[in-house]
Amino acid sequence: MSLPAVAVSQTPEERFREYLISRPKPQRFTDQQRELVRHIFAKHSHFDTDELLAELRETNRRVSRATVYRTLAKLVDAGLLRRIEIGPRTVYDHDYGYPWHEHLVCKECGKLIEFTDSGIAAAVKAVAAAHRFQMAGYDLVVKGTCGECNAAAAAKRRYVM
Repeated sequence: MSLPAVAVSQTPEERFREYLISRPKPQRFTDQQRELVRHIFAKHSHFDTDELLAELRETNRRVSRATVYRTLAKLVDAGLLRRIEIGPRTVYDHDYGYPWHEHLVCKECGKLIEFTDSGIAAAVKAVAAAHRFQMAGYDLVVKGTCGECNAAAAAKRRYVM
């Protein structure tokens, strides 16, 4: 399932610039940061830092590793990206311009499947309310095996028998 984009009042670039100038100590929006934001939001995909650095090298964009790490942290803080911990791997996902969603992660091939379910959101809110817990947000990552890997394993079992 591919999630549809939602209407937003600012581009990711404008929103990030606004975040930087509204900090207690305003920061400038550098050309390298601009390149990163444009590259990251040019398409909707999950990525880790190494994948991002490889893509930047392939497109001949000159952005230092340190700038990538610092900018990703700021993009998460600004609400533009969501950081998802999947075992030892940290993956980034668009949080701005897309509806709230959850993830299924295949432990075999690493595929991430996005989905939305209003029942899950309602259940999480109800549990938080029952415990008088002031929720700031949540991430749900369901781990298992995707349909393609299940089918491949079943075919392999049939072939061996």
